[in-house]
Amino acid sequence: VQLQACGGGLVQAGGSLRLSCAASRRTFSSYVVGWFRQAPGKEREFVVGINWSDGSTYYADSVKGRFTISRDNANNTVYLQMDSLKPEDTAVYYCAAAPLVRTISREREYTYWGQGTLVTVSS
Repeated sequence: VQLQACGGGLVQAGGSLRLSCAASRRTFSSYVVGWFRQAPGKEREFVVGINWSDGSTYYADSVKGRFTISRDNANNTVYLQMDSLKPEDTAVYYCAAAPLVRTISREREYTYWGQGTLVTVSS
């Protein structure tokens, strides 16, 4: 599975961005897809994940109510809608996928990773 993440950019605090993660070479069917982020000088952290088979989702507390993950079956793409962005959301955002994940927030369980897309939120 090759993942292509895009949609990052510069936005003012309170603004919105939508990231997308498209899979090539195979579909996301039966996979878990997650978004992680890494801020400057910090470790990569879990943001949100979705179980493709049943659509169940899990959000980090820091983004609940502001971020929304969704899937597009037809286009084999996962979207991350980010609203009410804060300067602390500034990071490189990565999408990741795995056929089987026991703990959706655990980075090491993900097999495939996209290249990352930079989100910068100005104050």
